[in-house]
Amino acid sequence: MAIALIRDSKLLLYRRMFAAPISAPRPAIRLLPETTANRIAAGEVVERPAAALKEIVENALDAGARRIAVTLEGGGMDRILVEDDGIGMGPDDLALAVERHATSKLPEETTLFRIATLGFRGEALPSIGAVARVAITSCPQGGTAHWISVEGGVKGDVAPASGAPGTRVEVRDLFFATPARRKFLRHPRTEAEHAVEAVRRLALAWPEVAFRVQSDGREVLSLPTADQEGRIRQVLGPDFAAAAVPVEAVSATLDISGLAALPSHHRPTTLGQHLVVNRRPVREPLLRVALRVAYRDVIPQGRHPAAALFLQVPPESVDVNVHPMKTELRFRDGEAVRGALISSLRKALAIGAGTVVAVPSLTGAAPVSGFSEALPVLPQSMPRPAGLPQPRLPMGFRPPSLPPPPSAMPLDAAHPLGRAVAQILDTYIIAEAADGALVLVDQHAAHERLTHEALSAQLRDGGVSAQPLLVPAVVDMAPADAALLLGAAEALVRLGLEIEGFGAGAVLVRSLPVLLGAADPAPLLRDIAEELAVDAESIALERKLDAAIARLACHGSIRAGRRLNAAEMDALLRQMEATPRAATCSHGRPTVLKLDAAGLGRMFGRR
Repeated sequence: MAIALIRDSKLLLYRRMFAAPISAPRPAIRLLPETTANRIAAGEVVERPAAALKEIVENALDAGARRIAVTLEGGGMDRILVEDDGIGMGPDDLALAVERHATSKLPEETTLFRIATLGFRGEALPSIGAVARVAITSCPQGGTAHWISVEGGVKGDVAPASGAPGTRVEVRDLFFATPARRKFLRHPRTEAEHAVEAVRRLALAWPEVAFRVQSDGREVLSLPTADQEGRIRQVLGPDFAAAAVPVEAVSATLDISGLAALPSHHRPTTLGQHLVVNRRPVREPLLRVALRVAYRDVIPQGRHPAAALFLQVPPESVDVNVHPMKTELRFRDGEAVRGALISSLRKALAIGAGTVVAVPSLTGAAPVSGFSEALPVLPQSMPRPAGLPQPRLPMGFRPPSLPPPPSAMPLDAAHPLGRAVAQILDTYIIAEAADGALVLVDQHAAHERLTHEALSAQLRDGGVSAQPLLVPAVVDMAPADAALLLGAAEALVRLGLEIEGFGAGAVLVRSLPVLLGAADPAPLLRDIAEELAVDAESIALERKLDAAIARLACHGSIRAGRRLNAAEMDALLRQMEATPRAATCSHGRPTVLKLDAAGLGRMFGRR
């Protein structure tokens, strides 16, 4: 009884809280005041200081500026100042510039789908003026300067002013008219970082324009004019440029250029991906997918490639009016763009392992505290303690644990991986390069990539060569795994792997790829079934074949723990130099590392 009373009391309380009276009058529909509507619209365009700065800088670029100076105070929340040397505006244009949907960038209504400028909606300055205090001073070339102010959406009159040719936009007290939005902003230092990053991305797309950014009196960015590769070096640093390869593709409807980082220089996030379409920095999902697919087999799972890529397409083949921040696009033929980008990236990455080799990141490389600047030099011969007999070794003695003597192949700059010197732990090859650098190779990972590329080449040429088994092998496995394999049996035939059902939970193997030699089919089939189990319904046939090839390569490669002679080690190095993508294995791990004199010096505390 008590429980029933409590339940009924709760129901009555809920009805009183949430149920509106049936006889309540319906509120009348009315138009919002212009100021309120403008502030709501501003929330879509100006979400933080970086967004406001981006819109103003884009206007400067559209105005033909060749020098842009930015000043930030309080992360841009207190003050944003953008000065440019563009074409400027006269008094009539200045008055219209702060009106909503007033723009000089769409001369005709029919040009909405052929936009060749960064801005086109006529929303930026009115939106910023709706939530901040804005003052704009502009002077056209050969004319006189004028200025106008907007405060919380209230516009002032245009008045004469003094100023150099170009435009000066000053924004103070951002979001003073919408205090709730200001509360959601981060620390000024964080907001400043986002603002500088917005300028940096635009600068990457416009290398012929000089940029300078000051934050709270400190210069944080200074970029003189440059060409495309020079600007990439300025913005992303020489380390990125040194670890990247050029990407280039030219067609009637698409030009691709830029730099893509080698697989050994992957990142934990996508922040290292800089994509520019028609001079517009974008975060387009289709292009990011293309990057991921192109690097799929050469970087570890969960890591991301880095790149600075520039795409040029006819304006009518791309729609930029799909996102308030204009950071996403819609291509008329997205699949063609995606395919061209994947193809150009794979072509750029198809280089031998000796072209650029990863340098290991070593902890503890700095000199040990308390050591002198240079390590002490030991004498070439040290006196032996009295009474200790001199060791005598038999002629020709070599400890049994040491590898065979190094090959007599001379050092040659044409062979960047050098000559094999030794094998350690029956797993790693030590080589000496022509420049004296130390080269380390993981024999299994390296041979796995060589096998992978050989299998892929055979697949492209019509199918992988198969070797029928004299006695078909029966592999017992979970019924679900067997069903996955049999469902992909037709595709696996193209890989030289012929299978058929053999009762519940068993698969009969009739042939294996020739390159695998006498591989055990049981672990191979279980691994392929595991690959097919990942998104089995949505994964494409091409991806299934790629995954299967990676597993085949792994099982058909030289295993760790196998002893190699000098000739075999040198042959492996030569194949690596000539094989595309040989700097990483099929799972994205490095196959080769290199330590030059500087790297070794850092390890031992030398300067």
